[in-house]
Parts: sequence; C-alpha cells; structure tokens
Amino acid sequence: MTQHAMPPAAAVPMRMGRALLGFTAAQGTIIVVAMLVMQRVIWTDAAAASAVRASAWLAFAVQSFTFVVARLVAREQVIAGWGLGVLLRFASLLFWAFLGIKALGLVSGPALISLVVFYFVSTLVEPLFLN
Repeated sequence: MTQHAMPPAAAVPMRMGRALLGFTAAQGTIIVVAMLVMQRVIWTDAAAASAVRASAWLAFAVQSFTFVVARLVAREQVIAGWGLGVLLRFASLLFWAFLGIKALGLVSGPALISLVVFYFVSTLVEPLFLN
C-alpha cells in the first residue's frame, strides 16, 4: 500500500461526509430559492412568510437526517432505504400538521403546502448523492 492509498474502511466515512456535504449544500440552495419564491410570489403577508420559513427549516433538518439514514440503509437494501425515507418524511408531515403548526401558531395552508414542496424539490436531487 502506498502512502496515498486509503484503506477501504476509512474511505466509507469520507465518501459519506462528502455526499452529505454535497447534498446539504444542494438541498439548502433549492429550499432557500423555493422559499424566497413562495414568500415573494405566493404568500407575501408576514404570517404566511413566517410559516413558509419554519417549514423550510423543518424540511432542511428532516431531509438531512433522512439522507443519512437512506445512505446507510441503501448500501444493502435500496428499496428499504427509499421506503424508510418516505416514511420519515410522511411522519414529519403528520407531526407538523397535527402538532407543530398549532404549537408554533403558524398559518396551516402555507406551512403544509410549502413543506410538501420543499420535500419534493429536495428529493429530486437526492439520487445524485446516494451513489
């Protein structure tokens, strides 16, 4: 083994870190752009904009966590990793709909619709980083 060759066991966390960093940057950019469009074009009042912003933060956190879980599980079971990601997103949407929005006093329409949009657009780039 040469000095620059990396043992396979050490390469796995490094690849995971790079993939997570890339996905986080890509999805963060997409979520911010979608949020700004929604706040400037669709829901322009302060209460709705606040709901969209809160949903953006939730989507960013859930998508980041879901990506790590999917990446770890998908190595062995691709369908299981995908299914687990779908279940986590759906569970967070239910939590948001029944508890989170009311607890934070947010406007429900913009909060729920924007969360679904954020999940959808950030899920589109996820396969690029799962490989």
